[in-house]
Formats: sequence, structure tokens, C-alpha cells
Amino acid sequence: MAGFTTRGARGRRWIASGLVAGVLAGGGVLVGVSPVQAHSAVAVAVAPVPADPSALMVAAAANAARDRVTRLAKSGLPAEIRTSAWNALRSTRGDAAIAEWLAPGGGYDGAKQRLRDTRTRNRAFCERVVSTHPAAFSPEVRSAAQKALKGTDADRAAFVRTGYAEAQQRDRLKREADAAQRLEIAERDRAFVRALADGDPGEQVRVAAQWALRAGATDADIAEFFGYGWATGAALDVEAYRLRVADAEVRRHHQLSLLVARAVAAEAALTSAADTAKARAEAELAWRTVADHADEAHRAWLAEQEATRVQAENWQNIARLSQESADGVWKQITLPAEARQHDWAGEQAEAGAAAAFWQDMADRARDSESRVRG
Repeated sequence: MAGFTTRGARGRRWIASGLVAGVLAGGGVLVGVSPVQAHSAVAVAVAPVPADPSALMVAAAANAARDRVTRLAKSGLPAEIRTSAWNALRSTRGDAAIAEWLAPGGGYDGAKQRLRDTRTRNRAFCERVVSTHPAAFSPEVRSAAQKALKGTDADRAAFVRTGYAEAQQRDRLKREADAAQRLEIAERDRAFVRALADGDPGEQVRVAAQWALRAGATDADIAEFFGYGWATGAALDVEAYRLRVADAEVRRHHQLSLLVARAVAAEAALTSAADTAKARAEAELAWRTVADHADEAHRAWLAEQEATRVQAENWQNIARLSQESADGVWKQITLPAEARQHDWAGEQAEAGAAAAFWQDMADRARDSESRVRG
């Protein structure tokens, strides 16, 4: 997103980039000159080339779409989405492949559909169990999950169906039999779980806390919440957030490309319109629609930035509490809390960058509307 900052230098930078690309692609323009001379030649060439605001907007939308797909490819999203994104980025069809991947029914939607496959869901469950159930607290569960991951689809299905619950029971029996592992649940621990059940910013954490406090629950359920339930709910909250914002941003970038193309065409039609006033009004409206779309996206990302800030601060506080607590039940949450704080801080930074991009696009669209108005 760093490429979408000050509008004054922005046009010159894109023109320079285009010229450099042309030199590299053409191969004959600057042959036989030194790198310093080549740089000077490009710098000289930049000056007389007029900036075409409409072309720059088209380029901005295309570059932003590619950047978004790149971010998804490098993200913490499921492998199906990341692999599909990389395939689109590596396509020899360039921007057309990116546009098709983002479009409804395209590569992104296809990857999302594959996430619903039972085999994919079973593997994801096993992977999540391994990442959220520490061996020190849940050795049987963790071992069974790792074994299922190394096995077949049938092995993973069996683990999801009955193996997980059976391994949970074995772990619970071992903890109950081993006095050294038996955890005392203080009233303050139970009160803390009640507070999470009522007001944690993560929906899945709230659900996990509510389950630990359900009718008939015992101290063992509270201990298991601290041991792995809290971490599992937190991991699910991060996964859900990433998928939700990816869904929204894929749609936004697809729509942005369509709206910019429509506005550029409406502006171009001014040169040959029989009714200039009508054509001008249509072009103004088209650019205003782009600005409205970008404004809406900007507001959405500001809200996401605030939500991720709250989550990052929440997990930072939990990590601190776990480190300071002498209570044995807290020791299992320290590493997951630190990991989630890192995750949410990264998402907060991403939200800030996205908000800045959409603000910039809204400003550009309003500039275009003013230019058309004259």
C-alpha cells in the first residue's frame, strides 16, 4: 500500500515505472549505456510525458488488485486459498487472471468452496488441535491428532468422529489420577472465565468460556478451558476474522475495477458526445460512484482497525496476566496469548494499510469528478 501516498509524486512515479518497464521489455532503447546513463535517460524522458489521470486510476486499481491477491497468498488463510492465489499471480495472463480470480465464481470462490469439503475440514481440525493442545496438558489428544495428520483421510475422519473425544477422556483420567497434575481452580479463575463468557471480544472465546461454565460443569472443565479451550477459541476467532475480511476485500476490489472502467469510459465519451452536458453529468456521477465505493471501504477498514486494536491489546494483557500469575492453571495460556497478540497486531497493521489505500482511491476519484466538472 506504500505506493499510494502523495498524489503529487504519484503520477510521476507511475509514469517512471511504465517507462522503465518499457525499456526493459523493449531492450533496444538504452542499449550500450551505463546504468547511471540509463537512469538519467529515463529521468529526462519522464518530464515531457503528460500524466493521464484516468489511466493512472486504471493502473492503481489493477495494481491494488494484484497487491491484494499477493497479500492473500502470503497470509495465514487456509492453504487452499493461498495456493489458488499463487496460481493466479503466476499466470502468464497477467491482470486478466487476477481479475478473474477476484470475480464472483472465480478462483477465490472456488478455493472457498473447497474449504467446505469434508476431507479438508477434517485435516484443518486435526491441524488446529495440534496447534492449540499443548503436550504438557493434553498429551493423548495431541499425539492422536499428530498420528491422524500423518495417516489417511479415513484416519482423520475417525479422529474427528470419535478419536478426539476418546483422547480427551484419557487425558482427563490421567490428570485426575496424577496429584502433581491436578489443578486447583480458585474462585478468581472461575470469575475470570465468567467475565470472558460475557465480554471477550472474540465470539469463539466467549463460546468456549460459556461451555466451561455450562450446567453440570466441574473444575476439570475450567482447567481444560485454560489448558486448550481458550486457545482453541482464540485460534478460531483469528481464522474467522481473516476469512471475513478476505471475502469483503475480494468483492471490493472486483467492484472497484468495474466502477473505474465505467468511469473512464464515461469520461472518454465526452469527446464525441452530442449532448455534452448530459455526458458530463454521467461522467461526474460515475467518478462519484467510485468515490462512494472507496469511502465505504475506507470506513469499513477503520472499523476493522479498531476491532483488531482491541483484540491485540486484549491478548497483550492476557499474556501479561499469565506471566504474572502464580496460579498453575494460567501457565498454559502464555504462549497462545503471545501468539494471538502477534496475530492481531499484524491484522491491525494490515487494516491500517487498507484504510489508507481506500482513502487515497476516494480522493483520486473525487479529483477526477472535479476534473470532469471543469
